Amino acid sequence: MESEGCLEGAMETTIKAERRPALKKKVAYSIAIIGATGAVGKETLEIMEERSFPVEELRLYASKRSAGERLSCGKVSGVVRELEDGVDLSGVDIAFVSATDEISREWCPKIAAAGGIAVDDSAVFRMDPDVPLVVPEVNEDALGGHKGIVAIPNCTTTPLVMVLAPLHRAAGIKRVVVSTYQSVSGTGKKAMDELFNQTRDLLAFREVEPEVYPHQIAFNCIPHIGSFSEAGDSSEEVKIVRETRKILSLPDLLVTSTTVRVPVFRCHSEAVNVELERALSPNEARALLAEQPGVMVYDDPGRKIYPHPIAGAGKDEVFVGRIRRDDSVKHGLNLWLVSDNLRKGAALNAIQIAEALIKRAV
Repeated sequence: MESEGCLEGAMETTIKAERRPALKKKVAYSIAIIGATGAVGKETLEIMEERSFPVEELRLYASKRSAGERLSCGKVSGVVRELEDGVDLSGVDIAFVSATDEISREWCPKIAAAGGIAVDDSAVFRMDPDVPLVVPEVNEDALGGHKGIVAIPNCTTTPLVMVLAPLHRAAGIKRVVVSTYQSVSGTGKKAMDELFNQTRDLLAFREVEPEVYPHQIAFNCIPHIGSFSEAGDSSEEVKIVRETRKILSLPDLLVTSTTVRVPVFRCHSEAVNVELERALSPNEARALLAEQPGVMVYDDPGRKIYPHPIAGAGKDEVFVGRIRRDDSVKHGLNLWLVSDNLRKGAALNAIQIAEALIKRAV
């Protein structure tokens, strides 16, 4: 049941519930982490400690094989328990859910029914009209309508909308074309192990057998993330389109994407082409992006300064560079961005949502 990072996920679910009152203001809060021993769960604990998150109690849940392990966040610790029928989640203020789609589908409504708020990392509730899909730097106000469940976007959508939002406010966006280059940590620890083992074996002139991916991932790129529709789009590509429209409140925005798995352990990269309604020079775009919270402009190619995964790993910011004019359309820009998919793409965004909920507490 352990989390596999920003998971490529399954069917969506629609819930019906009443709008919830704001979180009650406290000095510290009871926090549950479902998927506590997975990649995102561990990152969540680390980031909570880094940010001095106000934790009074930790309730930790994972698979049976991880039960009994003790984890901590600062001075507060908890013992990992197996998530099973009969687990009482009453008294939990906020639960970070980063496990499987099945776990999210079953337990997020239970958390909400018990009076807590589930911040969910799966694809299950993202497109539910009753569930806010939130990147705090872009649409924090959407939290005002939550009904006990808040969804975080796909780990490629989050950095994309953080870059698109200020450009849209300034010049209006007509069309977006995005190609992603996604690290294996987006699939989880087994995928990271597979890349490591395949690289070692190939350098030792040994044959490899793919297990996690349909093809060898070491020294290769695979244009296949998720399942394919009859039209030929992967589910990951569909997510980017639909989630971007929802977060930006632009239901008719023209968006198309191609998603590729690359032999990188951590950090997703994206090549983004934007067609705007009005002219915006590269320098104007740089200035706007430099003012956007959570975004760092890293753009001086003449000095070999541009975003890349090794530089972005372990960092909170979305790095953007290679900002240049696209003369193939009237008002076009090209950009290259890099973001740590386990941090801003998952755990950090969830924690920022929780911090925003606490800020709104009454």
